[in-house]
Amino acid sequence: DEIVSSIKNIEVRNLHTDPDHNRSVITFFGTPKEVVEAAFQMTIRTVQLLDIREHQGVHPFIGVVDVIPFIPIKNATMADAVDAAHTLGKKLWEEIKLPCYYYGEAAKIAERKELPYVRKGGYKTAGAVAIGARNFLIAYNVNLATNDLSIAESIAQNIREKHGGLPGVRALGLPLESREITQVSINLVDHRETSLKRVFEWVSKWAYEYGVEIIESELVGLLPREAYQAGLEKELKIANFNERVLL
Repeated sequence: DEIVSSIKNIEVRNLHTDPDHNRSVITFFGTPKEVVEAAFQMTIRTVQLLDIREHQGVHPFIGVVDVIPFIPIKNATMADAVDAAHTLGKKLWEEIKLPCYYYGEAAKIAERKELPYVRKGGYKTAGAVAIGARNFLIAYNVNLATNDLSIAESIAQNIREKHGGLPGVRALGLPLESREITQVSINLVDHRETSLKRVFEWVSKWAYEYGVEIIESELVGLLPREAYQAGLEKELKIANFNERVLL
C-alpha cells in the first residue's frame, strides 16, 4: 500500500500480489513523462522500504524493484517507450546509484534483449532493476492440485517455446507453499501467435497425463481485449477475472 501510494496523479489500473512469489505487480498508465516520474517515485519508496537480503520468494528476481517495462498503447510508439526506459534508468543511477539493465527494445547490448538473461544476479540491499520497452505480454498462472513440484516443472518445460512447445511461451514450475499446491507460471509474449486458450489446453493436456487436476488459473496484470472472447474466464477457470482487467 505504501509503494502504490507513492504513485501520484496517474491511474493505477491493477495491483496483483502473491505471498509465495512475495511479489507485487503494479500496472499504471500515463504520458511518457508521467509514467517515468511515477516509476521513479515508486522505485525510491520501494528501496526505502525493502532489503533484498531479507527477501524470500519463489519467482526469480534481481532487486526489490525487479522489472519495469514500458509498453506503448494508444498513440504512443515503441520509440517513446525506449526513451522512457533510458530516461528512467539514467535518473535512477544518477540520483540513487541503482544499477539498471536495459532489456527488450531498450537493450543496448544485444544479449540482454531477453529478460531471463538479465535476471542472473542481484546486488547489495536494493539489488538491480531491469528496465525495458516491449509490446504487451500476458502474464498468466495455472494452479495445480498437487504439491509435487516436479509435475509443475515438467508441464512448464513441455509448453515453453525454448523446449519445443508453444511459440512465444515462457514458463516456470513454482511451489505455492502457503496453499500446499504448485503453479505453472507463464508469460505469453505474443497472444496473436498463440492464444491464451491454446496455452490452457496444453497445460490441461499435460495435467491429464500426470493425473493432476487444474484448480484455477489467474491473470497477473491486464488482458488485451482483442485476446478475450465471451466466456473465456469460465473456460479457463480464471478466478480473478473482471471487466477492469481488459485493456
